[in-house]
Amino acid sequence: METLITGGAGFIGRWVVQKLLSKNERVVVIDNLSNGSRENLAEFRNNPNLIEFIVDDICNDKILNYLFKKYTFSKCIHLAAQINVQESIDNPHKAFENNVIGTYKLLEKVRKSGTKLILVGTCLVYDLATSNSAISEEHKTNPMSPYAASKLATEELALSYYNCYKTPIVILRPFNTYGPFQKTNSEGGVISIFLTRKLNNQNLMIFGDGTQTRDLMYIEDCVDFIIEASEKKEAIGEIINAGTGKDIAIKDLARLIIQDENKIVYQKHHHPQSEIMKLRCDPSKAKKLLNWEPKFTLEEGIAKFERWLKSYNRI
Repeated sequence: METLITGGAGFIGRWVVQKLLSKNERVVVIDNLSNGSRENLAEFRNNPNLIEFIVDDICNDKILNYLFKKYTFSKCIHLAAQINVQESIDNPHKAFENNVIGTYKLLEKVRKSGTKLILVGTCLVYDLATSNSAISEEHKTNPMSPYAASKLATEELALSYYNCYKTPIVILRPFNTYGPFQKTNSEGGVISIFLTRKLNNQNLMIFGDGTQTRDLMYIEDCVDFIIEASEKKEAIGEIINAGTGKDIAIKDLARLIIQDENKIVYQKHHHPQSEIMKLRCDPSKAKKLLNWEPKFTLEEGIAKFERWLKSYNRI
């Protein structure tokens, strides 16, 4: 039986593909390359267990019909999404179409085939946190952008399939993830952007006053979490967070990376209405259900990522 990975040529998807191939599992990838790239999967081109890579969209009924007719998927790891907050503010229709309608079409296929669906969501669905609190799965949701709202809608839709049809559904909310193969332009994560600017001898630009905090998780930890959740029956029907349990202010992250206050520049926030000022994960449920916990400290992850950027000439 095969595993279908939607968005498998993206940043996280590429690492999920690598992990499954290393476990000698058969993988099928679909990605429309709006966020991913062929280059991300190039090293697996000759791996016989990457049995098909389709450049297309999950909103395409014809392609979904083809995939679920040709293969018997044991599970689908659903990463395909419109992921850019600013883009969703500028074009909310695209976020709704890609995230909600695309997920609905996929849910119909997994419902009829009995395939387990692992829906990879986002921590941005959560309401503002207080200064001392970590965010558990019980924390109130309150999406601050069309992107976050569309992702929350897909979760609710998926849960309805679990409750109504008994479709095996797992919902994951990883906190901010970084590492090799992440985009380093304005669509990338804060660490990838900061490291690239540092290595190019450019100033590090911070939106707002830099007091907003993030719980930053290295990509290998995130992928281990996804794989563990996809394999454990205890995860079915659950919403599960993943993060380090520690947050850092963006201005302190910049100082950690550049170690030169003169190279840090503050500028007006481009979407302050959608900013979440504090994100710190409570990962205790993942530890209890999956026996998962992160292996890499922030300093270790940043060092590994910076070495990769230099070695692969990604600057």
